Amino acid sequence: MSFPVLEQATELSAALASEQHDAVLLVADFSQPLPAPFADIVATAKQHDQRVGQQPLLLQHADMPGQRLICAPTGALLQDYDDVRSVFDAAAAGTSIASAAGAKKLLIVNAGLPQDERFQDAAGVAYLGACQALYQPLEAREALGEESIETVTHITLVAEQLNIDWLQAVEAGKRVARDLAGTEPERMAPKKFAEYCRQAFAHTAVKVSVIDDVQQLQHEYPLLSAVGRASLAVERHRPCVIRLEYHAPQPQRTLLFAGKGIVYDTGGADLKVGGHMAGMSRDKGGAAAVAGFVKTVAGLAPQDTSVIAEIGAVRNSIGADAFVADEIITAHSGKRVRIGNTDAEGRLVLADLLSHLREDALQSDAPQLFSIATLTGHAALAKGPYTALVPNGAANLQQLAEQLFNVGEVLGDPAEISWSRREDFDFVRPRTKADDVLSSNNGPSATTARGHQFPMAFLTIAAGLDAHNARSDKPLPYVHIDIAGSGVEGGDWQHGKPTAAPVTCLSACYLAR
Repeated sequence: MSFPVLEQATELSAALASEQHDAVLLVADFSQPLPAPFADIVATAKQHDQRVGQQPLLLQHADMPGQRLICAPTGALLQDYDDVRSVFDAAAAGTSIASAAGAKKLLIVNAGLPQDERFQDAAGVAYLGACQALYQPLEAREALGEESIETVTHITLVAEQLNIDWLQAVEAGKRVARDLAGTEPERMAPKKFAEYCRQAFAHTAVKVSVIDDVQQLQHEYPLLSAVGRASLAVERHRPCVIRLEYHAPQPQRTLLFAGKGIVYDTGGADLKVGGHMAGMSRDKGGAAAVAGFVKTVAGLAPQDTSVIAEIGAVRNSIGADAFVADEIITAHSGKRVRIGNTDAEGRLVLADLLSHLREDALQSDAPQLFSIATLTGHAALAKGPYTALVPNGAANLQQLAEQLFNVGEVLGDPAEISWSRREDFDFVRPRTKADDVLSSNNGPSATTARGHQFPMAFLTIAAGLDAHNARSDKPLPYVHIDIAGSGVEGGDWQHGKPTAAPVTCLSACYLAR
């Protein structure tokens, strides 16, 4: 698994004179003064082409490495709403041009950017943007060879300060997340998802264990097993739980993650119709993000932060044995769950995973729990391209969501916070004494009021976390993370490139940089 090697140059003139580069990418606000020698080159080019500084372009110039200068404008960055994603986007666009032009060793220079905290990590964000542009799908790499389609091998950033190890570990994690999220449903069927994880964490300090025995899953993960019930007839589609563990030498906190890994979502008995099934191989984006973050942890090997993750890799198939609405299923937590809609399957998988992690958390140092999922169309509708964070009361006291929000802003992996309210818990209340909680209503989340907040209430109850609220004897901070709007570029779940959100955000928050 390869991606561009990152190097640092502290002096622009020396970097331009070096023979190790064959193209220069200038990421800049071209309305601001540019450093020499770019100012004269750009001014001359503008006399012949008014597009220079307005859109990404390649200029040929004899004084540039490889005679290539790619101008990638960020636009003016003077408004309150401007953020570092403009650098990410410009670097991605310029890198695509450099790659198409045949460049292999790229020098990236940022210029004309505001000197404030919003852009303090602009150099690293440019690298991550370049890598996002260069990434090619796993299926393409396996069919055509990485070397033939991912041709940029080195990137040098001109920057005074740069944590190369951190950035490369983050990109390694993001690459794992993109592979797992974006790969088609047969290549990444449950057991193949597990095998990819085994390979990704081979020769690292991360322990990988897989539960795939059907009887064990039915006993220990009853909600997850119900979702996968109709898949059992096809052996390669059978579900599994993948557990990833990294134990720090001197743990001061433990992060626990549940990842929704629906490798294909037909909707089950509440079948997706009208073309809405296309793209549902990406319904494993939450699990992919969890594995991606753990890959970054493996690369950095933090001394003080342990991580335990459980991923539910399941296919929500349609068939004679499919689970149906109105069933009552007793979860791992002991809570009796009434099924409201079989297309709200991801929260069932997460509830059992979270219940197991709850037990781990009670034995861990300073635990923090998270669920990550492509859970609701409502999150995409309400938050657009932003990750939605829904914290519980214990997490609020520690301001966990605010911390994630703040680092996401400066690293180009932004999120927005949604608060859990009493209406959310009322929405999933039991209507009779036959059950303890309702999984969902029977309408689309996108047209349901508080459609991405009430699932967090369900998860809190179904996983047994309601007994560990902020005022309990053993409070457990918990943040539900919905990436339905941020998980792919442009919100195109069928064709958009996976973004690996929120791997960068989590890494910036919890792993020293």
